[in-house]
Amino acid sequence: MHYHEAAAFLFDLRRFSVKPGTERVAALLDRLGNPEEDVSFVQVAGSNGKGSTARMTESVLREAGLSVGLYTSPHLSALAERVRVDGLAMTEDAIADFVEEVKPWLVERAAAGEPLTFFEVVTAMAIRDFARREVDVAVLEVGLGGEYDATSVVDPVATAVTNVSLEHTAVLGDTIAEIARTKARIADAGAPLVTACEGEALSVVREVAADAGAAVATVSGAGEDSEAADEDPAISVAYEGRVSPTDAEVTLSGEAAGTYRIPLVGDHQATNAGIAVALARRTATALGDGSDADLTDAALRDGLARATWPGRFEVVDTEPLTVLDGAHNPAACRTLAGTLAEYGYDDLHLVYGAMHDKDHASAANALPDAASAITCRPDLDRAEDPEVLAAALRTAGVGNVTPGGDVAAALDAAVERAAPGDCVLLVGSLFAVAEARAARMRTVTPRRMGGGTSPAANAAQALDAGGVPAGDDSGVGRREGIDHRVLSLRLRGDRAERIAVALREEGGDAAIGGLGAGGGRVPGGERVPVTLAGTVAEYRDLLDRLREREGDGFAGVADDIADRLGIGDGDEPAAAGPTAADYPWTDGTAVMGVLNVTPDSFHDGGRHAGLDDAVAGVERMAEAGVDIVDVGGESTRPGAEPVPVDEEIDRVVPTLEAIESVPAVADGDVLVSVDTRKPAVAAAALDAGADIINDVTGLADPEMREVVADAGCPVVVMHSLDAPVDPTNDPEYDDAVDDVIAALRERLALAETAGIDRENVIVDPGIGFGKSAAEAFELIDRVGEFDALDCPVLIGHSHKSMYGAVGRAPDDREHATVAATALAADRGADIVRVHDVAENRAAVDVAAAVNGSRSEDGASAGSDPDE
Repeated sequence: MHYHEAAAFLFDLRRFSVKPGTERVAALLDRLGNPEEDVSFVQVAGSNGKGSTARMTESVLREAGLSVGLYTSPHLSALAERVRVDGLAMTEDAIADFVEEVKPWLVERAAAGEPLTFFEVVTAMAIRDFARREVDVAVLEVGLGGEYDATSVVDPVATAVTNVSLEHTAVLGDTIAEIARTKARIADAGAPLVTACEGEALSVVREVAADAGAAVATVSGAGEDSEAADEDPAISVAYEGRVSPTDAEVTLSGEAAGTYRIPLVGDHQATNAGIAVALARRTATALGDGSDADLTDAALRDGLARATWPGRFEVVDTEPLTVLDGAHNPAACRTLAGTLAEYGYDDLHLVYGAMHDKDHASAANALPDAASAITCRPDLDRAEDPEVLAAALRTAGVGNVTPGGDVAAALDAAVERAAPGDCVLLVGSLFAVAEARAARMRTVTPRRMGGGTSPAANAAQALDAGGVPAGDDSGVGRREGIDHRVLSLRLRGDRAERIAVALREEGGDAAIGGLGAGGGRVPGGERVPVTLAGTVAEYRDLLDRLREREGDGFAGVADDIADRLGIGDGDEPAAAGPTAADYPWTDGTAVMGVLNVTPDSFHDGGRHAGLDDAVAGVERMAEAGVDIVDVGGESTRPGAEPVPVDEEIDRVVPTLEAIESVPAVADGDVLVSVDTRKPAVAAAALDAGADIINDVTGLADPEMREVVADAGCPVVVMHSLDAPVDPTNDPEYDDAVDDVIAALRERLALAETAGIDRENVIVDPGIGFGKSAAEAFELIDRVGEFDALDCPVLIGHSHKSMYGAVGRAPDDREHATVAATALAADRGADIVRVHDVAENRAAVDVAAAVNGSRSEDGASAGSDPDE
């Protein structure tokens, strides 16, 4: 079964109405062999904040050393996002395999009048996948209510009810007490329950939990009514306010004490953090001595700091302040208004898109006063007419309201009208947030076809070899007529089909994949990959058509394609972007030499631990033609012990001071990078003269982002799942290259919001960090596709275990490394990180000579004859 068939089948289940009870999903799990019995589960229910709490709980447990599954809803860009293992989404192949297995049984049930709903089947799919991947624990966000929710088919080891307010009264009850009772019935005998409920809701939660035999631990939330709060909370929360555009600080007291950073702003998120900490602690205890959980203060600190949650008060720009939030009811909008009050801005410009069944006027009244608003319509049948939304906003007192259409175009228009000191807020629906995010995060990936690093140079060479003159204006047209490019991007289903048809009509070709591969209608809001193939001339015609005839929803798509092709409007090339600093990787592949000053580093541990040895090592590298020296004070090899901050500084800083004695370093001919994942080490290294920070965690730590932004230095952002490497981690990718590009794109967004210039970022796909040998070789072969990120690419492959796949033992990998260096340089790598500089410098120079014969004008580079 292909993924598009599986996904279409699942989405078609949305037509079945929700029925209370877990009997149907239990029957499906029984059919699957009861995988729920093989996994420990945590359930998180609540009226608001359950998704954020689940995400923070999962992040803390992962930092404690556990393999953790996470099940949340809804998804922002793809169905697979709902089911994650150790941060990676479920693969499309795994979804197809699951549906192929269960479809006959589900069809029989539907024929018998007992169909399962979309949520029930996807819940079972998540449970099955967590068991298949053998996670230590899985965190489940409850869908609706608690007692009869599909997630309640499991027997949890710990639970949480974040809070209770009036919501879904037709299903859950008309009063706070009724809703609290329904949600609290996730309580299970012997499984502790954590809650930040207060007043009547807390009383009901305690009563239900006592009947179930579950101990209750309370969290006294930030800004909570002291009269309604519990007198003896397990954790008390104090919100310390915003510390950056994206982050806040929270102080906890009680069984966990300290001040922690969270990537979510607002006192309600501080309370959610307190719940997550209390829940993670009880989960680790419940898992017992047989688990690998080590819930240290560092695990709490790093887990909370790294728990990003896209689309929930997500700051995507700072000038103007641009915020995406899915608030869609009056209560959520009031909370949003309180959070927005923490930011200083001049005028507010709203972008509003919502579903037709919401109270638009009341929601708009709860938002801060706006100077203008643009309404829009997400790509769903349930989306409200922008004219209706405009009328509601005018009723709420917004004077300048413009009815719009496309979500991304509306956001662009609002940003265009805003001054740098203003705020643009997109609000009203997570579906609108998803569309806006998809447009801002969109990458156009060049697919490699043929040899060399430049399709334009290949075309020019072909003309020259065929005796075709290319020196006049007609030569440009000829070159573009045979300069064939293949690009891939993700679009809404309807737009993917329209752009495919348009390119075919211009003489090119296109193919739609994923959910759109079957040719049927793609469900609203879902995105599909579309692969475009054509000559540059055909792409020019396509871009003209998109801009002139296909409506405002395609303007941004056309611009993205033009940027990737390097062409502008008409016959002029696209304007060059900001000029990057004169770094060694700007005009060819640079060689980065490894200088580990540790006793236990991979391959060369102890060789450069002494200062004299380090200086001698740099001198050898400089003589061999190194461009960058990368100093490492902590090993990230499998099984390596973490090095305390002070000890790492004591290794790195004296080394930096000592190697300044090497003339090439002192003169700036050789740059110095420091390989560290600790902000304090990075700051000390920069003070000691380091030029570049190489972060193996990919700027996961917000404090590291701030250090780099303040320094304005280049930074290597690496894709990694664990540092040090966990050899037991066996991640699954749909396509390793595409998945790594997507993950790095998210990190780039965080970096830019923190104030890091994109031109200072170098991306590293992280060979050896959560990739198989086959995936590592594929990353090298397809390194040119990382051009989608508009950043230089570093390939770190030296002496790694991947070469075992070609029969090379650990002490026999030098020649394999050199061969891979030549291939990486040929494919377009901007930096290679290696231990053996002289040998790899030669490989890079040969690759440059080969590709140098393909100059843009088609002329061949000359050479001296052999003597």
